[in-house]
Amino acid sequence: MESMAKKPLPEPSADRRRRGFEPAFGLMKDPVRLAGESRGFAVARLLTHWAEVAGEEMARKTRPVKIGYGKGGMGATLTLLVKAAEAPMVQMALPVLKERVNAVYGYAAVSHIHLTQTAATGFAEGKAEFAPAPKALPMPDPQTLARAHQAAEGVGDPALRAALEVLAQNILTRPRSKAGA
Repeated sequence: MESMAKKPLPEPSADRRRRGFEPAFGLMKDPVRLAGESRGFAVARLLTHWAEVAGEEMARKTRPVKIGYGKGGMGATLTLLVKAAEAPMVQMALPVLKERVNAVYGYAAVSHIHLTQTAATGFAEGKAEFAPAPKALPMPDPQTLARAHQAAEGVGDPALRAALEVLAQNILTRPRSKAGA
């Protein structure tokens, strides 16, 4: 019986070693671009940074689905998925949204935005909300706050110190597993 050994990985090139770690998006850039292009999105940023493009409020209400181009590539139609209850408010904001989307393209690529209304759960799963409601975290007790403050006490940068205090609070207040206790 032959052994089923795995093939060894190829040695990284000297060029690859000099670059160090590659950012995660560098590994996902091509698959994201191909997926976007299959839906008509020539600019993947429209999908990956929708909250920045549309604004936080509009991004919670909508999702870009596809872009259809007319003849000659001008006058595209952007199709957005929107909750039925939010559609009238989104409809009123479409001129501003169209300007923001065209700013990403750098020219007036999108001439029309089509809204597709759906239930609050969306099309695919029937389970996932567009934006889940944020869960309120319980306020840590004063002793935990003091321990977190003490843990970050020696840090000179106030922003870093505040972030480390929040991290310490999260670690000190997370539920412990019963198997290890």
